[in-house]
Amino acid sequence: MPSHRTKPTPAERSLRGLDGLNFLMADVQSGLGPYLSVFLKADQHWQPGPIGLVMSVGSIVAAILQIPAGLLVDALAFRRALIAISALLIAVGCLIVAFVPTVSAIISAQVLLGAASTVIGPAIAAISLGIVGRRLMPARISRNETFNHGGNFLAAGLAGTLGQFAGYRWIFYLVCVFAAASALIVMLIDPKDIDPELARGGEKDGPDGDKEAIPIRSLLGRRDLLIFLASVVLFHFGNAAMLPLAGQVIAIAHPGQDAMALSACIIAAQLVMIGVAWAVGRAMKAGYGRKSIFLVALAVLPVRGILFTLTSNPYAVVGIQLLDGVAAGIFGVISVIIASDLMAGTGRFNLAQGLTALSVGIGASLSNLVAGYIVQGFGYPAGFMSLAAVALIGLIFFALFMPETKDRAVS
Repeated sequence: MPSHRTKPTPAERSLRGLDGLNFLMADVQSGLGPYLSVFLKADQHWQPGPIGLVMSVGSIVAAILQIPAGLLVDALAFRRALIAISALLIAVGCLIVAFVPTVSAIISAQVLLGAASTVIGPAIAAISLGIVGRRLMPARISRNETFNHGGNFLAAGLAGTLGQFAGYRWIFYLVCVFAAASALIVMLIDPKDIDPELARGGEKDGPDGDKEAIPIRSLLGRRDLLIFLASVVLFHFGNAAMLPLAGQVIAIAHPGQDAMALSACIIAAQLVMIGVAWAVGRAMKAGYGRKSIFLVALAVLPVRGILFTLTSNPYAVVGIQLLDGVAAGIFGVISVIIASDLMAGTGRFNLAQGLTALSVGIGASLSNLVAGYIVQGFGYPAGFMSLAAVALIGLIFFALFMPETKDRAVS
């Protein structure tokens, strides 16, 4: 087990800055999210296939750039600036969508959004690890996710109100405001509180001298890491397109209620996620394994997909979306912790974050692209059932092949 130092107590200002960053960055990191799907369907009258195509573009670009982004965050010390720059680029992408809603412009904006978003997750996780150290990382990530979902709750409420009464474009302006605020609040974090060696997942052999990071080839040869990454792909393949498809169903069945209903879905899920993120932190502290916690998230997805085939009632859709709060709330915490466990002492934590995000992007791209064309050819119930089947495969795969990682964490 790698040796480690006692991490000095960070300044209160840095901890509050990290809280604020997670709160504000919640809406920025997802860029436009499912609102883009509803905007293109209800306001621009696009077909499901092209909607799935443009929504997959950002995920594909992000997937391509995740590994370079992880290496970049591992290599560079100015992670606060990387977050600020990425947030401002996302703001530019949102303005492009709002002012030039053509196919080519939206694809270009999605490329920009996908590229900028690759840095944010690894950089926040790296800063968190560098500030609190590995022993306190589960509690810190749980706190990060609680603030993240709180921010999403506020943003969804504002977005639904603006979309309903002022127009869809105001949703994109709202993201710009959150982005600018994120770029400012990250500067509250004192760079002196961020241990650069811990931030990349390394450890110290002693007071002097850093360990060298393990070779990338050795990292990619780790069976447990590959199983985890494959599970992440299947999780998001089965999950990512469900809410955008549900938004389209509402837009068709209940015109005029789509923006508010979609915001209600997000708000309801975020409320659940706040509690789930806190509960996951408590469960890990109580000794529950990472594997058993993630299995709960995987088990929820097939149920959600099947339920979506049964109704287009906005209230029922909101109720079903509570299950997303359970699944996504668990994933947001446990995926970072599993990656941290697997990378203990390797110096490749942010690369593993990039690989995880790459897997998320691959899964989300497949989900939106495949489900979009299945819906166009066979209808919405077939799309939801296909996603449920993929999620069930993910559950079985993870249960059979993924080992427990709890005992690898530094205590």
